[in-house]
Amino acid sequence: MDGVRWTAGSAPIEAAQRAADLLIELRSGEPDLAGRLAAVLAEHGEAGVELAPVEIDDLRAAAEPVDAVFAATDTSAAADALNALFARYAGPPRLTAHGGTAWHLHVDADDDGRWGEWFATSSGLALAVLLAERQAPPGGVCAAPGCARPFVAHGAGSPRRYCSSRCATRVRVARHRSGN
Repeated sequence: MDGVRWTAGSAPIEAAQRAADLLIELRSGEPDLAGRLAAVLAEHGEAGVELAPVEIDDLRAAAEPVDAVFAATDTSAAADALNALFARYAGPPRLTAHGGTAWHLHVDADDDGRWGEWFATSSGLALAVLLAERQAPPGGVCAAPGCARPFVAHGAGSPRRYCSSRCATRVRVARHRSGN
């Protein structure tokens, strides 16, 4: 568990995207959750992870406060959700360079802590940085009927409502077909 590392070529948005990707898998109900979570973690730089059932349960429990940040409909609600997440999971911020990594910031208890604590704190830290930088919610939940996938807000412009162009198109086509 490497925590949040922001080096040249990476950014808080990548850690926030990892959070959204993990939430999607944790909610999916698809078989082989351990393998799918390990694949998401590997895709985001945490290679060779093997999760035991107790660790998956820990990740599921930690998903609730992370999900609350994505579900927040305004900046104040997102900040409140982040503050609740930090109150529940985070310790004092510290710099660490464990396991041959570059120096990076952690707010979890220790470098070998539980996966759920790591997920909540590293996700919360990334989402908090995005909120502070943009003064807007760091993400959202797809408004397409039947979807509800979390997504990361990628910058300026109109607030995003859908997780993908596929969901946006599906809603637009359905609206057109219904005559609205």
